Amino acid sequence: MNRNIFILPLLLVSVSACAGPEPLLRSNKHLQLYGKEMARQDIEVCRQQAEEAGLRPGVHRSGNAAAGAVLGATVGGAVGASAGLIGGGAGAAIGAAAGGGLGLIIGLVGGAYKPLVPEHAYADAVVRCLITRGYEVSGWE
Repeated sequence: MNRNIFILPLLLVSVSACAGPEPLLRSNKHLQLYGKEMARQDIEVCRQQAEEAGLRPGVHRSGNAAAGAVLGATVGGAVGASAGLIGGGAGAAIGAAAGGGLGLIIGLVGGAYKPLVPEHAYADAVVRCLITRGYEVSGWE
């Protein structure tokens, strides 16, 4: 079997696992006056304050990818096995293996791109901090 099929999805998940959800700032006078670079610095300060208070983001892209992979492998295996029943026991086994492998890859990549939302308490703390600094937050991405 070609190992490159598994390397690309794992590489994508590894690279994207470091990226956490970011607050989405609406354009307002404060953001226009100070710019995006200052906004990035303020977001980082607010994140640090929330973490120093004992709050954690609690969302990791690798966890989403793992959940997607398990679901994909399970569903893919079941669909593959049922489709392979026409060929008897050997067909069901081959169908389950092929469906499970394909489902694993699709679920892994799909789960890695699932939208992230941090823990509620952490998100509230960061949003409150940004509001006190003059920003308007419209959500997370």
